[in-house]
Amino acid sequence: MVSGSRIVYPGPRRAALVVAFVASAMSGCDEPPVEVETLVRPVRYTEVVAQGDTEARTYSGTARAELESDLSFRVAGALTRRPANVGSQVGPGEVLAVLDDTDLRVRLDEARAGLSRAEAELRNADASYERTRDLYENQNASRTQLDSARALAESAQAQFRAASQQVEAARLQLSYATLAAPQQCTVAEIFAEVNQNVSPGQPVMRLNCGNCAEVVVSVPDSDIARVNEGMAVSASINALPDLTLAGVVQEVGITTGARSTTYPVTVALQERCEPVRSGMAVDVRFDFPTSGGSGNLVVPYVAVGEDRDGNFVFVLEPDPEGQLLAVRRAVEVGSAMADGIVITNGLGVGELIATAGVRRLKSGQPVRLLGEDGLTTP
Repeated sequence: MVSGSRIVYPGPRRAALVVAFVASAMSGCDEPPVEVETLVRPVRYTEVVAQGDTEARTYSGTARAELESDLSFRVAGALTRRPANVGSQVGPGEVLAVLDDTDLRVRLDEARAGLSRAEAELRNADASYERTRDLYENQNASRTQLDSARALAESAQAQFRAASQQVEAARLQLSYATLAAPQQCTVAEIFAEVNQNVSPGQPVMRLNCGNCAEVVVSVPDSDIARVNEGMAVSASINALPDLTLAGVVQEVGITTGARSTTYPVTVALQERCEPVRSGMAVDVRFDFPTSGGSGNLVVPYVAVGEDRDGNFVFVLEPDPEGQLLAVRRAVEVGSAMADGIVITNGLGVGELIATAGVRRLKSGQPVRLLGEDGLTTP
């Protein structure tokens, strides 16, 4: 009986392919294995250093003049002259603006005329009193006449003093028609133009005075207790990236704003502050003492990874041949700081750790320090 299955013999083409494959496999056994080049990954790195006894906090603020004042007249009038313009450097006593003083000069003349009348009446009253006193001593005048003459002389003396004060008041009113600089300042802003009528107390111009600017920053309630008057700080100006200035805390606010939970802190800049202008954005760094003391190791946040096994870093260690390897190491972390995270266990001072691409590294992977051409050791 013939089975339903059959044997299929390869045709000439299939047989040739099989022979070629076997020959190729046999010839490959005689060649050396292909060497796969090991990928050396460049990595960013940092050296582990011990933290000092301070932690840094940076707050943003705005620069302003050491003395910023709005000047105004004490009398009303029309502005007739304004020699100062925005940006003008003015010295002590220099005239900034002048009002029309015609009415004030008339009042001064009237006060002087009143003083002259009072002076004449005083001379007449004094002479009358002297004559009456002589007559009284010769018994040619009564006591009542003497007292009356003396009262008139004293009244004339009082009127003379009052007239003198009126002259002085009119002279002061006339001086108020001229606005002068209190000290060496710069005109920052103008509020009134020539021929404009101004009233007493109406701002005419704003002056920025002082050698160095000061900075006002807002400090949250969590840190305000650590800010003290006289504390040394450092300031960096956003518009002047190459300039870092020393500063001293001058004023510490004790109340917050109506809709704020921060406290104003005024910092006085110390030196090289000529380029700093009012209104510039400034970052002020405060170095606060830490509660835990010194000796903590602080590393950047990006250097620390975390998975189900806990926190870890990649330490860059040389192998016996001098090749740097990224070795995973478990670490214990502490509190978070402004410039990194505290490592309480697992690292030592001076070790190199990777700070970029931590999640793409594998333990034992060869690496080189970024920026170096060859493979180096720390």
